[in-house]
Amino acid sequence: MSMKTIQIQVNGQSSSQQVAPRTHLGDFLRDQLQLTGTHLGCEHGVCGACTVLVDGAPVRSCITYAVACDGQSVTTIEGYGQDPVMKRLRDAFTVHHALQCGYCTPGMLASARDIVLRLPEADEERVRIELAGNICRCTGYMGIVAAIMSVLRDLSQNPDAEVNLLRGGKHGPQTSERSATIQSERFEGFSAQNSGRVAESQQVVTDAALVTAVSKVTGTKVDGFFEVPCSADDVWTLMTDLRRVASCLPGAQVDEMSGAEVTGSVAVKFGPMSASFKGRAMLELDSQNRSAVLRGSGQDALSQSRATGDVLYRVQSLDQSHTKVFVELTYVLQGPLAQFSRSGLVQEFVRRMIADFGRNVAGIIQDPDRQRAPSAAAINPLAVFASILWSRIKRLFGGK
Repeated sequence: MSMKTIQIQVNGQSSSQQVAPRTHLGDFLRDQLQLTGTHLGCEHGVCGACTVLVDGAPVRSCITYAVACDGQSVTTIEGYGQDPVMKRLRDAFTVHHALQCGYCTPGMLASARDIVLRLPEADEERVRIELAGNICRCTGYMGIVAAIMSVLRDLSQNPDAEVNLLRGGKHGPQTSERSATIQSERFEGFSAQNSGRVAESQQVVTDAALVTAVSKVTGTKVDGFFEVPCSADDVWTLMTDLRRVASCLPGAQVDEMSGAEVTGSVAVKFGPMSASFKGRAMLELDSQNRSAVLRGSGQDALSQSRATGDVLYRVQSLDQSHTKVFVELTYVLQGPLAQFSRSGLVQEFVRRMIADFGRNVAGIIQDPDRQRAPSAAAINPLAVFASILWSRIKRLFGGK
């Protein structure tokens, strides 16, 4: 196949290269220039992972011929350097947990930069529409959208001369033929409201007869139990007091109470990861069977992750001074933190929380004057991993 010489500027460096006419820009960048930060996904121009800037505008490098970029300027993820918009986006993506595996991130950042420059007044719905061409299989997009919105808000409140200069260039007011096409197209966008399942889980159930031993939430289940050196009557009395139940949960804070409903937050820490889910919960009791369900949902303000869960527990008397409490947690995580819901690490983390919960129940019964809830202690991921590995080794050899 005959080769063609092109003059191209990549990340500010001019270069003369020979390429085959049918070589795509993405392959050219990766194979000939060794700029492997540009990722190739679908190779059909659908997923957006390969998005780079050509003369300042985002293009799909997997369906763009390298020869078509002769005489043009290309910017890849390696070339943003001190770009004022990209610097803000990188920081925002870190703060809002907007990346996980990182495969889509180079293309996502290129599209995000275009949104910030071209649509300074964009709202969340518009940002979601603009991101429709960038597919992420990990995050659920909430962290990505939150990161972009935070940059837009910050630039609105604190204008940046360098960013305004970029907006006044190729990304100025939408008067071009390209922008007119964008304005005329119609999309069916996402609603920025909570999903129906989350909204349903927030409904208050006041009839004790509706309490069942079946979770209303469909998600990841973790069960366990703990024993306390207290009578079943004392344990059940504590379990029917929502404020005292909340005080036994590590990291929990009660803000308001109304009957069997509580509003507050639960803070969790897992190594370097931390979150504080603010929301509400409702306690449903079945006194006859000494069982209860604590149903709750909340959202982490930083990552925009949502959590919905049911905690089912049943009190069983072992003897006059010993009680066993069976606990089953069913939960759903949505958003950037959802990656942890599928791992054995988080399940071990929950089991440790159940054990801490049991110790706190015994502590409050034995010391009724204890009022403050324990703080959210950081969990060492290495210790949790070692615990999981050891438990699997014991099961492998028939241990309990």
